[in-house]
Amino acid sequence: MTQQPLRLGTRRSKLALAQSGQVAQAVRQVTGRPVELVEITTYGDVSREALAQIGGTGVFVTALRDALLKGEVDFAVHSLKDLPTAQPEELVLAAVPVREDPRDVIVARDALKFTDLPRGARIGTGSPRRMAQLNAYARGHGLDIETVPIRGNVDTRIRYVHDGELDAVVLAAAGLNRIGRSDEVTDFLSVDTVLPAPGQGALAIECRAGHTAQDAALIAALGELDDPFTRVAVTAERSLLAALEAGCSAPVGALADLLADGQIVKEMRLRGVVGTTDGSRMVQLSTTGPVPETHDQALALGRELATEMLAQGAAGLMGERAH
Repeated sequence: MTQQPLRLGTRRSKLALAQSGQVAQAVRQVTGRPVELVEITTYGDVSREALAQIGGTGVFVTALRDALLKGEVDFAVHSLKDLPTAQPEELVLAAVPVREDPRDVIVARDALKFTDLPRGARIGTGSPRRMAQLNAYARGHGLDIETVPIRGNVDTRIRYVHDGELDAVVLAAAGLNRIGRSDEVTDFLSVDTVLPAPGQGALAIECRAGHTAQDAALIAALGELDDPFTRVAVTAERSLLAALEAGCSAPVGALADLLADGQIVKEMRLRGVVGTTDGSRMVQLSTTGPVPETHDQALALGRELATEMLAQGAAGLMGERAH
């Protein structure tokens, strides 16, 4: 008797399909069951509005979650940075696999690095977080740049550069790696220059919290793909985001990384930044402590840093956030 294929819900973009295809392969290996992709169109995919205007939070996620709750798919794959910070009780994050490169990258004309761009260079990004940090860096280093709001998939964004409309665009390294286009990167932005979005580079595999034996078995199987270090890191980053009460369209950057002594991981450092999109005012802080061993410890790390950032005026810098 052949087993029913597991149905994996995914967005239709080239990047989403690449990510989901990689997860499907891993799930086939751990379950021995066939996996079929079910393509779902989300509001974020069809809306022409700027992400910051449509609220950012959840626009790529809601339709996938609805399909899960209706039983139309068995599990879904999201880019973790697209997930709202509040987790619905009916759904569970069964796995957060090993994170890809969390950095942002530049794809620029003439293979230029960020610091070699000409005066007045036009840099495209749809992210207030990237704009804030690029503009702050430029102000601090005597660079003259103009950040230009853009939308669209990876192809569309890179085409702006090839067509000469923009000098450069900013993208996530992870996305380009997953669709096999990392050779187009002209510069990797150090996390000291631009902190990534909370959860950037990580995927979330979500399924029903379920009370059936089938749901429990699926949660257990998907759990084999979980990477505990990635999970505590992104939990801390998203806790910071939640405590700042900021949606994913707010100009908040966060990164938790592990500090190792040789092969032994000693501590976790969490860095956070928030700023006005013109880069004129920034609050950037970090904290270092033992690697969280529980979900609650990871949440506490994020909340503590957010409290310090708020004490330094972070709330007043998030005027762009959608209410």
